[in-house]
Amino acid sequence: MKKTSMKKILCLAFAVMMVATLLVVPTAAGSAYQTYVYDIDGDPLYSPDAYTALKTVDSDDMGLDIPIETPGDMITDLAQNVYIADTGNNRIVVLDRYYKVKFTIAEFSNDQGVPDSLSAPQGVFVSEPNDKYDKLIWVCDTGSNRIVVFDENGKFVKIIEEPESSLFDTDSVYKPVAMAVDAYNRLYVVSSTTYQGIIVMTDEGEFTGFIGAQQVAISAWDIIWRRFQTDEQREQQEQLVSTEFNNIAINRDKGLVYVTTSTIDEANVNSAITSGAKDGIYSPVKLLNANGDEIMRRNGFWIPAGEIDYTTMAGTSTDGAQIATGVSRVIDAAVGPLDTWSIIDESRNRIYTYDFNGNLLFAFGDSGTMLGNLASIEAIAYQDTNMLILDKTNDNITVYQRTEYGNILLDAIAAEASQDFDLAIDLWTEVLKRNSNFDSAYVGIGQAMYRNKDYANSLTYFESAYDTANWSNSYKEIRKEWMSTYFLLLIAIIVGLILAVLFFFRWMAKINKKVATSGKKRTFGQELAYAFHLIFHPFDGFWDLKHEKRGSIRGAIFYILLAIVTFYYQAIGQGYLLDPYGGFASVWAQVLGVLVPLFLFVLANWCLTTLFEGEGSFKDIFIATSYSLAPLPLLIIPATIYSNFCITTEVDIIGFIGTLAFIWLGLLVFFGTMVTHDYSMGKNVITFLGTIVAMVFIMFVAVLFTTLIGKIVSLITNIVTEIQYRL
Repeated sequence: MKKTSMKKILCLAFAVMMVATLLVVPTAAGSAYQTYVYDIDGDPLYSPDAYTALKTVDSDDMGLDIPIETPGDMITDLAQNVYIADTGNNRIVVLDRYYKVKFTIAEFSNDQGVPDSLSAPQGVFVSEPNDKYDKLIWVCDTGSNRIVVFDENGKFVKIIEEPESSLFDTDSVYKPVAMAVDAYNRLYVVSSTTYQGIIVMTDEGEFTGFIGAQQVAISAWDIIWRRFQTDEQREQQEQLVSTEFNNIAINRDKGLVYVTTSTIDEANVNSAITSGAKDGIYSPVKLLNANGDEIMRRNGFWIPAGEIDYTTMAGTSTDGAQIATGVSRVIDAAVGPLDTWSIIDESRNRIYTYDFNGNLLFAFGDSGTMLGNLASIEAIAYQDTNMLILDKTNDNITVYQRTEYGNILLDAIAAEASQDFDLAIDLWTEVLKRNSNFDSAYVGIGQAMYRNKDYANSLTYFESAYDTANWSNSYKEIRKEWMSTYFLLLIAIIVGLILAVLFFFRWMAKINKKVATSGKKRTFGQELAYAFHLIFHPFDGFWDLKHEKRGSIRGAIFYILLAIVTFYYQAIGQGYLLDPYGGFASVWAQVLGVLVPLFLFVLANWCLTTLFEGEGSFKDIFIATSYSLAPLPLLIIPATIYSNFCITTEVDIIGFIGTLAFIWLGLLVFFGTMVTHDYSMGKNVITFLGTIVAMVFIMFVAVLFTTLIGKIVSLITNIVTEIQYRL
């Protein structure tokens, strides 16, 4: 009995250990890198892996006698063969779809029948068969400053020498490092020492022009300094500060080329990222058409530039390697399925993949030694459902296999492209089930609903992704439908509001006129009504406010409270386009936001005008300044109400109304102090500017005093604590 019990216990323990082992292995394997996306705030959000590391392929696996050394480029063809520019060994390595060597290209007989060889080739491209050529292998023979062409079996075809043109500098050096060929046999060549842009040539080597020259920002100091430089110095400086492209990839279906650069000034890239610039002037990756026009769609939350949260990504990777900071150093691009495309970041060994509209689909990669980690990323290529990454330090290829999540993601993009919106909704929903952090899925569902004319439900999904642009498009259709249905009612409401406003101001004018001639004591309502005369007639309005006692302290307090209520309503009552996050400040924040600047101004102005023969008392300044707040509710409250019915193109109108309210307030305060103190225009300008300076000084003294009191209290507390401890 005891033996049987002991056997059961041992078997159970063994089973537990086996299960624990099975659980540990995937966790370790899955920790090689973290896949993520970015939300609208630029914060990284974890995502399921779209690609998972399958294996690494080194020279032994390829069947090479001579190991690969410092490879420079990699590309695949439609038959899934892999081509590697083995720069260190002066050759091109051609692998089959299973990563076994087919042949290498190193030595050949040129068109003169003379033995020749490649010299440090850094780029390779394969053009598919067309009306003029069979499949060709184009090699950037960098060390020999030329392009060498071979057929699909590695047999020499021709040499394309350095192009000739007066557009090249006389002392320029032609160093082709990457290239692409379109369906019309146009050659797009990246030369590492050419800063005018991408070199475009015919298939015979005839130069046709430059495209895509990168713009360079010159500081004000550089502009001044250039006036004192010689022509030679200016030319040298231009070559130093200009940005050269480092790689190129082509969308074979559309005939568009992606070009990358890593030499843009970090400040310019940072500016492009934070501003969300759509022009791509300082973007590290561009999309060019055959004419050289930059046509990349940058419709995502952030422009395609690699790392977005680059200022807070410092630290160590999963293998303890240091993670680089600063903007991404983009060194290669590759076109994937369904017009998706990827770029690689040399600094972080990471891959960033976008759709054709510029939305980030996923980012992953890390430095380290585990499977899936990289030492020095150099090139990227797609091979059917696999992604291949070339590692220059380890001299190998890491094969990443697309996951179920990645397949569903691409299926959703395909359904959207084919306008099968019902299927797109279902697929995007499946994406969300696996990754609720993926804002683009919410946008995808919303766009599918929009195209199905389900505008009301699409709003919810756009709100989930904080996508105000698409939200506005859907709401515009809803509003258009509502306006067509209730057109007459809308006209009646607008006319009614206009008449009500006119009647109100006419009524206020009658009250103010009656009070001016009655000679009786003013009621509280009459004191409030006077503000509607003052805001349109500031000179005689402020004069009567002071000398005829048309206002009062209680009236001033009312308008202060009304201003607080106005700002609080603005904070909680704005429409979605102005407040997509639904956040607002507390009522106490609004109280401080009104009272602090008001009392600072009154105190500073009173202190200053007392020294400069001002005739207004502290009370007079307080009342005049408080009554000047009257325009704020008249403009801000209607603008806030309107914000709940506006679309994106009308947001600027609301901003203009708010700006107009503060300009009106500023003018009233300015003329109020002028009339209250009986100053001339020039003297009032000087005093007004002095008041602003005095406000800053008072705040400085207040902060200094508060800090000093805090330190004294802290000192006394420490002394008391020390005495208690010793006793």
